[in-house]
Amino acid sequence: MKALWGAIAALAIQGATFQAVADPNGTVLIRDATVHTMTAAGTLEHTDILISDGKIAAIGHGLDAPANAEIIAAGGRPVTPGLFGGIGHLGIEEIGEESTVDDYALKLGSMRPEFDVSMAFDPDSVVLGVNRIGGITFAMLAPSAEAGGKGSSSTIIAGQGSMARLDGTLEPAARALFVAIGGDANALSGGTRAAQFMLLQQAIAEVRAPKSLLPGDARLLTPGGRQALATYLEGGSPIVPAGDSLASRSVIFSAARASDIRQVIAFAKREKLHVAISGGAEAWRVAPELASARIPVILDPLDDLPDSFDAVGSTLENAARLQHAGVKIAFSFDDPAPHNIRRIRQAAGIAVAHGLSWDDALAAITRNPAEIFGVTAANGSLARGRPADLVLWSGDPLEVTTLADRVFIQGVAQSMHSRQTELRDRYLPKLRANVAR
Repeated sequence: MKALWGAIAALAIQGATFQAVADPNGTVLIRDATVHTMTAAGTLEHTDILISDGKIAAIGHGLDAPANAEIIAAGGRPVTPGLFGGIGHLGIEEIGEESTVDDYALKLGSMRPEFDVSMAFDPDSVVLGVNRIGGITFAMLAPSAEAGGKGSSSTIIAGQGSMARLDGTLEPAARALFVAIGGDANALSGGTRAAQFMLLQQAIAEVRAPKSLLPGDARLLTPGGRQALATYLEGGSPIVPAGDSLASRSVIFSAARASDIRQVIAFAKREKLHVAISGGAEAWRVAPELASARIPVILDPLDDLPDSFDAVGSTLENAARLQHAGVKIAFSFDDPAPHNIRRIRQAAGIAVAHGLSWDDALAAITRNPAEIFGVTAANGSLARGRPADLVLWSGDPLEVTTLADRVFIQGVAQSMHSRQTELRDRYLPKLRANVAR
């Protein structure tokens, strides 16, 4: 325990050193880069990027450098938009041994859609710095649906989350409601998945048709819960025009089994919801239906061997098959712990090894999640006038040997130091000295 509290104190002391290091109004010229714009402009070779006042002021060849500009010689190295770290517990979970900073689950045993984990977001969390230097610049905060005790029910609506940037800021306009269904949620719905949509239907009826309830009927929602759920029931049809971003207030259904995903598709159509599937281990089995309904899938590219009967159809080709069918995909790990979300680019590379194109894999961790969560104005692509949210890489960003050389979030150069680099610099010289002896 003493060692634990010592570690906590060290985190508190060091955390302040991992913030941005540049003036947000600074001017930077990245010269001679291979720029993956993730727009219709495609990939631009031997191209310059001028960053000024936090935005991309120009993209082109042979740009003139302002007198006060910092010049970064890219030498042909890749520049991409900042990467998406997936759906999880960034800034709301630290280490399992210290539960007071694990703020991702409401264990009241009741359905509370008004629960918002972003209220617990810690902008000074050490995991932000660790993942930021890995090129991750934005991620979706999400609650977990955990039972409040044996047999507890009505908690399949886990609550709400919002988009967070790894500079410690939130994007409150980009919000999502998270719903757990499938075998893992059975304990939350009275022991059977057959009750899950029944409970959801009742909750929606409390919002849309409160006068139909009799005075003695039990309510699932509090007044605040009804108001919160109502904001996600006003999004209209999930069928959106091609090229448009999806609603910034989506309902994310965690589902793996193909039959459960079919239920989500039918439910979304019936209730006119903007939805996305999270997990989707067997989503490839219903790819045509998902494509027709324009429902995106946020999947783990590493899902292969089934860990339950809900995921018997797991395959490393899931991403490629969905993409081929016309389903919009994004990547996120099944494990919501925030410590290793920087490895998402490695997972994208594995998807490429199993049939997904390189460009589509990069889109799955940049442009696509920005479109799914409605943050395309600030994330996911590079264009003149947009906030400079980008990474300069040492090589191919989907290769494990590649490092992020420079990271900019909303035009501000980020510190490339974290608690891990500080520990490396402190102890590696001593280790080498001891080995030399």
